[in-house]
Amino acid sequence: MTRPDRFGGARRIVVKIGSAVLREGSAFDRVTFASLARDLAVLRRLGVEVVVVCSGAVALGMTQLGLTARPERIEQLQATAAVGQGQLMRLWSDELSHYDLRAGQVLLTHDDLRNRKRFLAARHTLRALIELGAVPVINENDTVAIDEIKLGDNDLLSSQIVSLVEASMLIILSDVAGYFDGDPKEPGAQIVPWVPRIDAGVLDRAGGSGSGLGSGGMRTKIAAVRQVNHLGVPGVIAQGKTPGVLQRLHAGEALGTWFAAESATVRSRKHWIAYAGRLAGTLHVDPGAAQALRTGRGSLLPIGVTAIEGDFEVGDPVRVIDAEGIEFARGLVGHDAATVRRVMGRRSEGLDLVSPEIVHRDDLVVLPQG
Repeated sequence: MTRPDRFGGARRIVVKIGSAVLREGSAFDRVTFASLARDLAVLRRLGVEVVVVCSGAVALGMTQLGLTARPERIEQLQATAAVGQGQLMRLWSDELSHYDLRAGQVLLTHDDLRNRKRFLAARHTLRALIELGAVPVINENDTVAIDEIKLGDNDLLSSQIVSLVEASMLIILSDVAGYFDGDPKEPGAQIVPWVPRIDAGVLDRAGGSGSGLGSGGMRTKIAAVRQVNHLGVPGVIAQGKTPGVLQRLHAGEALGTWFAAESATVRSRKHWIAYAGRLAGTLHVDPGAAQALRTGRGSLLPIGVTAIEGDFEVGDPVRVIDAEGIEFARGLVGHDAATVRRVMGRRSEGLDLVSPEIVHRDDLVVLPQG
């Protein structure tokens, strides 16, 4: 497989911009911000629809409130984000107006994505914004999020946006130049320009957050790219402060690290099952059940379940783990935790269940190996 020389004809892309990209020391980096807005305008003129996932509300709020360190208490983070989010959208509106473009703010939480109806409602809104010629600017709704804000996973949010808007490419702009073959702070570490497949080794070599402004890291970024690779979509991680970075990537310049797309193994709904919701529990299964699920031959029945964890309800997403402790699938449960505990390990015949499937094959996704 060869490296693409440009976006590969992508006509709709998702660009995630990290907090550190828009900071210069303790100040907002207006030069980089203006450069990225100009890039977006150029891509629009070239016929590329761009959806932006932009961090930075907390960082901007810190400046407005005179804070020198990222707050640790949840309520303080939420308040800081509330101050910064309005400032962030004003900056986007002002900058894009120079190119006769309009920004449309969309704030999301994991709960919005976990609920299928709200997920689809968000899809319709984003499609309408694109059709109307606006540039969707998406951020996690940090002012009300609790667990989400602690995780700082706008990288993972960006992978869900790719599925939401059916984009053809994901670009993650970071404060580092890409994925390195070692610790980028150590002498001799070199950037890896092309990754044909994201496996466990690639994830293991990825590090954590180094900026102190955001709370995602290289591992989270690569996990996000891997999720869209599962959809058959390629990804790029590049240095966001590089002048004209989006135009240069579009032209095929060798910037950052390009990650090849896999053959599309899941459709949008299955991608949503695998990645959109916070997992509510765990099902441990025996070797026979694991084999059947991996080969797509059947649903998960009570007899194949050996243990469960969590207190889930009908329809909640859960992980499925084999006898070796490897998570190999995720799915939506057909029964609540109490029911599963009562019937697990038993044959389906004679059980007082409307349907015997603990997880139906139509509601199950086998994850990429490794």
